[in-house]
Amino acid sequence: MAEISWPWQYNFPPFFTIQPHAETRAKQLEAWQQLITEYLKTTKQSTIDIRESQNSPLFNNATINRKLSQESLLTILEDMAKSGRAAPVDKSKNIWEVYWHSLDEWGNMLYNWANSNGLNNTVCTLYELREGDNTVGEEFHGLDLNVLIKALKSLEVRGKCELIEFDDNQGVKFF
Repeated sequence: MAEISWPWQYNFPPFFTIQPHAETRAKQLEAWQQLITEYLKTTKQSTIDIRESQNSPLFNNATINRKLSQESLLTILEDMAKSGRAAPVDKSKNIWEVYWHSLDEWGNMLYNWANSNGLNNTVCTLYELREGDNTVGEEFHGLDLNVLIKALKSLEVRGKCELIEFDDNQGVKFF
């Protein structure tokens, strides 16, 4: 696993308690959002289960004996959702997808990759995009399947691709 560089706030005990003062709270929420997205990007993860969050070093700093409460994490994720950087997967809001790029940005990356590799009007399987040898150096390589599909749907809405299902497989045709 890649090395995480923790920001100074991570070792500052009040960081783990949502602050009441509006200006301080806004800065704190932004710092948490940056930390969460960087951590998930570094560890190649796209989902957070709030119920298991305190087992993660991201939300549990053993060095200073501080944990972020589940309620505080929900506050942060709901704030991220307002800017399209996170979305609940389930109705009870226990499991969240977090986007270190917006779905449109992911879609543009995929589209640009397809264009630069001459894959327009060619069908690529989702497996090829996520796991294929041609995408090893790309940021979307290994991307969570649900996030990949949502990014491709954002492209599909803009008329840049079509999602296709065939023989128990899913693919995409870029235009």
